[in-house]
Amino acid sequence: MYLSYFGLSDNPFSIAPNPDYLYMSPRHKEALAHLIFGLRESGGFVMLTGEVGTGKTTVSRKLMQQLPSNTHVAMILNPTLSAIELLATICDELAIEHQSDHPSLKYFTDLILTKLLANHQQGINTVLIIDEAQHLQPEVLEQLRLLTNLETHREKLLKVVLIGQPELQILLKRNELRQLAQRITARYHLLPLTANEVKSYIAHRLSVANGDINLFSPRTLNAAFQITAGIPRVINLLCDRALSLTFSKQLPVVNQRLFYAAAEQILGADVVSQRVGKRWNYLLAGVFLAAVVLGFYWGQYHG
Repeated sequence: MYLSYFGLSDNPFSIAPNPDYLYMSPRHKEALAHLIFGLRESGGFVMLTGEVGTGKTTVSRKLMQQLPSNTHVAMILNPTLSAIELLATICDELAIEHQSDHPSLKYFTDLILTKLLANHQQGINTVLIIDEAQHLQPEVLEQLRLLTNLETHREKLLKVVLIGQPELQILLKRNELRQLAQRITARYHLLPLTANEVKSYIAHRLSVANGDINLFSPRTLNAAFQITAGIPRVINLLCDRALSLTFSKQLPVVNQRLFYAAAEQILGADVVSQRVGKRWNYLLAGVFLAAVVLGFYWGQYHG
């Protein structure tokens, strides 16, 4: 409802993973570079981890845009599957015809390996991207490792991109998955945005929607980092709600008070109070430390 009021051509803070809105912070650039580098190496797996809402899925969409045109991509968004169900899903994603009355690992594995060989002979690279990979069962991960056994003298015929939350790192430390962990040629952990990056992130998304950063006051931008802790998805949710509240008040700019109100609606008053209080505790600690240091030097000078 607020788009025309603020002169925006699109919703700049939608939580849909649209690559057009991807703000390439230094960390996002490194994450994308690691994925691209890993897919060019001879190993079978690359891995991207990060906390919820840090932009992992959006980076994966950007990766898909930058893959060569001779790449056949299979994307799995719901990995809470058994080994047979996962193989059947891979067959569906790779457009492999199969029959439902042959529910065996060997049946699906043979179909996939035949497809991988056919793609290779036609000069087509095959990439499997699995989102929310922390939900994969160890036996399913082992089955994926077996799929990557097919290789030429130079490379694997299947490259697998594992994208997940930090729990994925813990999962791959299990003893029965050590062979798979050794095949990961590139791994990157995506951290939240810094204070300056939060401002650049908001400015970027607004600019894509033909908006301007001046829709948010400087104090509001400072509050955005303080309340969201640099998590892009939370930034989107709070900025979207703040713009709605500002529109309802018919104000020209999102002020700090309305941003806090938006944050309380989304995160809860207790969370907002805690994060605002933490900031003041840091400030008071800084003032106290500065006073102690000044007192020390004053005593040294006048002693």
